[in-house]
Amino acid sequence: MRFFIALEIVESCLKSLTLVQKDLQEIIPNIKLTNNNKLHLTIAFIGEAEDSKISEFTTIIQNAVSGIPPFSIIPAYIDAFPELHHPHTFWVGVKGDIDKLFVLRERIKDGLTRLGFDTDERRYIPHIAVGKVSTPYILSAHQEELLQKMSINEDFESINIKSIKLFESIPEEGFHTHNTLAEIPLL
Repeated sequence: MRFFIALEIVESCLKSLTLVQKDLQEIIPNIKLTNNNKLHLTIAFIGEAEDSKISEFTTIIQNAVSGIPPFSIIPAYIDAFPELHHPHTFWVGVKGDIDKLFVLRERIKDGLTRLGFDTDERRYIPHIAVGKVSTPYILSAHQEELLQKMSINEDFESINIKSIKLFESIPEEGFHTHNTLAEIPLL
């Protein structure tokens, strides 16, 4: 199975993200938008592992959330990986109590490392992936200008984070579906 640990996006925020995706599609017609039911904010990608590891992954999350109360984040800006000028994946970055996301991420990485899993050492940027383009792709100056003018702050309400989820990612006709395997509440 393929696993990842993430925050699920609440329904009220999905509507606003859909509007952002619509605006992106007007600016970049060949963008492939992320399905609304798959929008999430990844804390850690685990990758392939045996089903028998689910309880250990759940324990890692339980340990990571210790002492972290519910918190809020707000979608705030648009950017892309590897960079906005030469994008592959467009995403919405968040602001708010992101310090708690960094603490969760580090605690989860430490737990995964103790289990013998490789962890991503790149700089963590909390984000919600909203679409992809085929590579190589270079934005025109006009497209970059339109993206910079996109203002998303007013459209979003706070996302109240009350739990962290363990998901499995299942390949399905060239795409992936996500199933929740465990939900660990913040106390």
